[in-house]
Amino acid sequence: MSSTADAGGFNPITTAWNTVAHYATYEEAQEAVDRLSDEGFPVEHIDIVGSDLRLVEHVTGRLTKGRAAAAGAASGAWFGLFIGLLVGLFTTGPAWLGLILGGLLIGAFWGAVFGYVTHAATGGHRDFSSTRSLVASRYDVVARGGHTEEARVILERAGLIPA
Repeated sequence: MSSTADAGGFNPITTAWNTVAHYATYEEAQEAVDRLSDEGFPVEHIDIVGSDLRLVEHVTGRLTKGRAAAAGAASGAWFGLFIGLLVGLFTTGPAWLGLILGGLLIGAFWGAVFGYVTHAATGGHRDFSSTRSLVASRYDVVARGGHTEEARVILERAGLIPA
């Protein structure tokens, strides 16, 4: 039995998954795919693959019981407003406004209570707020189905393949 290449020189293993270019940021990889699309390249054969993932947690501030209660009040108010609007759909007249305001106030109150109690229950652990995101160290633009060279030529012509 021969290797994976057939008589025509087509190798299904290497043509199935080939890297066209490597980029340092997702935006650069996205720009490359956008350029391929602009040139009429069949972008349904393209993937952007992030490698060497890491979790980045950006600390946004100190979390006190007061801030936890305020955040709970805000989310509770939204939920109360939503419930008030749903119930208000089946009401006419001035009672409609009362349902909306009542839902907003009751939601804010219970949201604040739950926010305060939840933070107090941690016993001082994790007294900060933060946002989390996954970030890759490198982004590869990969072409499937034997389209690697075509994509590479387009990106080289556009100056979008890093040296």
